[in-house]
Amino acid sequence: MSGLGKVVRSGVRRRKVQTLVTGLATMMAVTASVLGGSLLVASTGPFDQAFARQHGAHLTAQFDASRITAAQLSASAHAAGVTAASGPFQTATINPQGGSDLEIPTGMSLPPMTVVGRADPGGPVDDVTLLQGTWVSGPGQVVLSTGYDIPIKRVGTTLRFPELPGAPTLTVVGFARSVSQTAGAWVAPSEIASLTAPGAAGGYQMLYRFAAAGTAAQIEADRAAVMSATPAGALAGVQSWLNTRQGTDRNTALFVPFLIAFGLLGVLMSVLIVGNVVAGAVGTGTRRIGILKALGFTPAQVVRSYMGQALIPAAAGTAIGAVAGNALAVPVLSTTAQVYGTTTAGVAPWVDFAVIAGALGMVTLTAWAAALRAGRLRTVDALAVGRTPRTGRGRRAARLTARLPLPRPVSLGLAQPFARPARAAGMIAAIVFGAAATTFAVGMASSLSWVQTAKHHDTADVVIHTFSPPPAPGPGRPGPPAVTPATTDPAAITAAVNAQAGTQDYYGTANTELTVAGVSGSTTVSTFTGDSTWAGYKMVSGRWFHGPGEAVAPSTFMTATATRIGDAVTLHDHGKAIPVRIVGEVFDPHTQTNEVLTDAATLTAAEPDLHPASYYIKVKPGTNVAGYVDTLNTSLTPLGVSAVTDRAEGSSDVILALDTLTAILTLMLVTVAGLGVLNTVVLETRERVRDIGVAKALGMTPRQTISMILAAAAVVGLIGGALGLPAGLALHAVIVPAMGRSSGLDFPASAINVYPASELILLGLGGLLIAVPGALMPATWAARTRTVTALRTE
Repeated sequence: MSGLGKVVRSGVRRRKVQTLVTGLATMMAVTASVLGGSLLVASTGPFDQAFARQHGAHLTAQFDASRITAAQLSASAHAAGVTAASGPFQTATINPQGGSDLEIPTGMSLPPMTVVGRADPGGPVDDVTLLQGTWVSGPGQVVLSTGYDIPIKRVGTTLRFPELPGAPTLTVVGFARSVSQTAGAWVAPSEIASLTAPGAAGGYQMLYRFAAAGTAAQIEADRAAVMSATPAGALAGVQSWLNTRQGTDRNTALFVPFLIAFGLLGVLMSVLIVGNVVAGAVGTGTRRIGILKALGFTPAQVVRSYMGQALIPAAAGTAIGAVAGNALAVPVLSTTAQVYGTTTAGVAPWVDFAVIAGALGMVTLTAWAAALRAGRLRTVDALAVGRTPRTGRGRRAARLTARLPLPRPVSLGLAQPFARPARAAGMIAAIVFGAAATTFAVGMASSLSWVQTAKHHDTADVVIHTFSPPPAPGPGRPGPPAVTPATTDPAAITAAVNAQAGTQDYYGTANTELTVAGVSGSTTVSTFTGDSTWAGYKMVSGRWFHGPGEAVAPSTFMTATATRIGDAVTLHDHGKAIPVRIVGEVFDPHTQTNEVLTDAATLTAAEPDLHPASYYIKVKPGTNVAGYVDTLNTSLTPLGVSAVTDRAEGSSDVILALDTLTAILTLMLVTVAGLGVLNTVVLETRERVRDIGVAKALGMTPRQTISMILAAAAVVGLIGGALGLPAGLALHAVIVPAMGRSSGLDFPASAINVYPASELILLGLGGLLIAVPGALMPATWAARTRTVTALRTE
């Protein structure tokens, strides 16, 4: 082994604390960076591959057949900016029913589907991929989209439509995937007429690709170009490919801003820690540097020796961090590629390479910059200079603290950081990062708790389900579409509730599936009877609906339909067109992207037998809920239903994963910050060991020695905590809305302003919890050092 190698090896072994701190800091940065980078790539990569391969539609447009002709639509293919188009295809909205060959009750309606008359799966736009079976070759056949969520999994299944003239049937001959999600099913063009309800307006579908369609503004311009090329009022609705892509990996996209934030914190922390460690090693090893130079080491060799002492633990931390990042990314990305039929899965190799190269490059550059001072030191100066701070530093602070009514060891400790201002600044910066990460993590947990509460709408004391087994407890919660039985009399249930002593208010809900003009697939509509203003939904903007014809919707639906508050949309339910006006944007992080909430009377004309599937009851203050339920059930039992207490429990997998990752990454950052404090205090204590020996000789006790060192750490901790608190608040205010936007959700102010005053005070003192434990170990070592040993130290 060369002399340089021996110096590097001995330095790594001798400086165990610095080696551990460097490795952990680098591991933290690499872990978060691999996670953030891989999820950023995975959230768009598979979809983009499939979209390019299938020549997906940038804009899927639905037209009213009564206001436009096929020839006019064909001419729209030459509108400004259009590079390719397919269509026009005739469309219809149908409601298939179950039968003996389906695993659902006979006569039960399946979710409505938009069928498109298409003779060929190929074409210049939306090249549909046939996954199983064959394409339609004539009447009576249908190919189902894999995006249509129904329990039909095999070719040969028969779909029945008893509500249509002649009660037509369709046999499933295949399954296909459209990356643009342009239809729920495809039939022969000649079949559309038999699937159109009497009196229902027919429709046309056009699929467009544009030269510029990468942003929402460009899509809006493309939409305007299509509108200008078609008669006014003919365009019934549009679906943008950007909205389709955003909805495909909503959960994955939610992680990206959060992990990028932690990745940046980790990178900055690594730069800081590595710089402090190398600079501290140079500062405390001045005499050793002089000896190395006296033995013949060149300045370049001295610099390389200190760089090597930083790169060895950094390389180990980088390797461990890369493995940890890949392992944590696997559960999140496990199903991403399967959704689109692509082969890309796991972390992209180039992400690992880029993060590893970047981390090692960052450590190398930082260590080189800090080690340059060692190379520039003259041999004579290095041998002559001791480890004591330059005289005069900190004297003014020492005089000021001496006047404070505090024990002398404490006042001495308060002045110590000013003797080494640069080193104290580095320690403050480490605490700032730790305090900011803690503040951000606490706010993140509170915001996610707010989201969970908004998702459950858990405001009712008692719930009545009119079916068995019940679905998920409440509208907008994950679960199968609610099916309302016709055997229970709603009037009898409401009469029992009104007659029950202790009832303050109640409302009923029912879910149904229908379609919206221009939007592929079905839309879940939650209908309400009674006063539903207290239902627990959080409003982002606008107001709750006040009657029939009004509705509220989440941002995902409003984005998909390109609507804003005050705009009208048309719902198609059992062949009837129902216009509703959007009066508010509701926060509802449901897995169903297309969702509308409205008064039950809105759908009365289309579904007169749609009765509440669940009733939610709020009791008067002071009412015993258990006794209320027992008494109410005596009236409900003859009706075949029962009441239970309504308490949503548990948390979604995504929120649990975010909480877990937040805790892990925050713990890593705080640990690294604490170790950074430990490293700095170790350097300070060893530099001042002779001074400590003199103080002990003059009568300072071990307890006073500990209080002096902890007082110095407390000053730095208070300053770092005071600076880290606003930094964490600012980070939370930026990242949480970004997480919402990345997943298609708008967070209201109440989801961001989640810090009570008492919590802010405790978080402001968080710097002490990082600094004091980090300084405790070297303080204990200094207190136990014998006076004679300390005085002998150079």
